[in-house]
Amino acid sequence: MSVVNILSVCGSGTVTSSMVAAKLKEKLGERGYSVSTTEARPTEALNLAQSGRFHILAHTSPLPDGDYGIPTVNAFACITGMGEEEFFDQIVEALKSVGK
Repeated sequence: MSVVNILSVCGSGTVTSSMVAAKLKEKLGERGYSVSTTEARPTEALNLAQSGRFHILAHTSPLPDGDYGIPTVNAFACITGMGEEEFFDQIVEALKSVGK
């Protein structure tokens, strides 16, 4: 089982990012991943992403411009449910791109 650390970002850093984090843990767990998540606001995202602690960043709100240094994946599909499977496929591809 591959262990991954995901930064989950939404406007307030609490409700939506927690919902996305829970879905990531569940769905990626079914695909053989052990997932640890941290929830944050967009204003915190760049510094956290550059900390070297995370493999990918999933976001539901716009991110400030910058070099995050890790793959970023729009997680809006987790809110609507439309395109959710494609979102999880994108997450897996992003994880593969960083060797996970």
